[in-house]
Amino acid sequence: MIRSAESRATDVWRIVFSARDVAAARAAILDDIVRSTNLSREGVELAFEKHLELDPSDADIANLVAAAGDAERVTVVLSSNVFVGALRAIALARAASADVVVRPSRRDPTFARALVRAAAARGDSSLRLCENFCVASAQQGEIHIYGSNETIAEVSAKTRVKIIGHGSGMGIAWVSGHADMNMAAAALAYDVVAFDQHGCLSPRIALVEGDNVRATSFGRALHEALEQLGRKVERGTVLPAEQAEAERYVATMTYVGRVLVGSAHVVAIAPVGSPLVLPPPNRHVHIASVANAEAATVQIAPLSRGIITVGSDNPDSARTIAPPWARIARLGWMQRPPLDGPVDQRPRSI
Repeated sequence: MIRSAESRATDVWRIVFSARDVAAARAAILDDIVRSTNLSREGVELAFEKHLELDPSDADIANLVAAAGDAERVTVVLSSNVFVGALRAIALARAASADVVVRPSRRDPTFARALVRAAAARGDSSLRLCENFCVASAQQGEIHIYGSNETIAEVSAKTRVKIIGHGSGMGIAWVSGHADMNMAAAALAYDVVAFDQHGCLSPRIALVEGDNVRATSFGRALHEALEQLGRKVERGTVLPAEQAEAERYVATMTYVGRVLVGSAHVVAIAPVGSPLVLPPPNRHVHIASVANAEAATVQIAPLSRGIITVGSDNPDSARTIAPPWARIARLGWMQRPPLDGPVDQRPRSI
């Protein structure tokens, strides 16, 4: 039976209302989310308050439905990077199919479980959890996988059903030549702090239009903004492997550039003309100066396949450097995209 666009939209709205129910009652699951995500309590609260898409427009939902496709069944295999991402993943699956199975991340299952149970309480009997779903057992429909590129490849090798992968990605910031440094830095700090940079929209690199003096000025402003915001939203737990990666990055950038180390963040300013270095997560930002937008396009070319969003004080200027599939956002909104379809809009061949 082919469902109408209106029916699909109704199903998606039920998921959104269910997410509102979970958010309203989050006190019961907050501690579990803190433990599973390694975010601070303040970081989890920030995600609920600012990054859970609870107020989409009708146009957003219509666009999501149009992008979802059609499947006999959708099995959603979730990752643990951004816990609120389960809302978008489940909404897309529900728009695509009347039969949806959700396998939460084994490391971070709490929010996804709560969302599916809230939907059931609202009468959605076609959405169900399967904690031990085996990919090799899938015989119909499609599997939506959220996770690393390696995980997607591994799962694809185990099944013959259609795989739709949502893989690794990152965000970059473009600070135009007309930007107010303090305002741009304060806005970018919010994008960096959200999810401690573990999301596929998280900005890891900032390109500053102008010379190295201007990049250094922006780096100092961002360092101060992150220090101030870090007092309100503490960084979460940094795992030993992540700490080792961070120490290697700081040592490298101290040798070749300039590093500003905060109480819970690092801002590194690269020498002019050096290749871009992707820093580790947990509030590390790599800043490079570029002469103009054309130079920025050349600079980011080696990383372009991984870029999912470009944030800027000047969205029109950002479009001139961004890959054609990248979302464009204002600084401060890089990790708050509308609920209008997959967050990753790269062609599936990318």
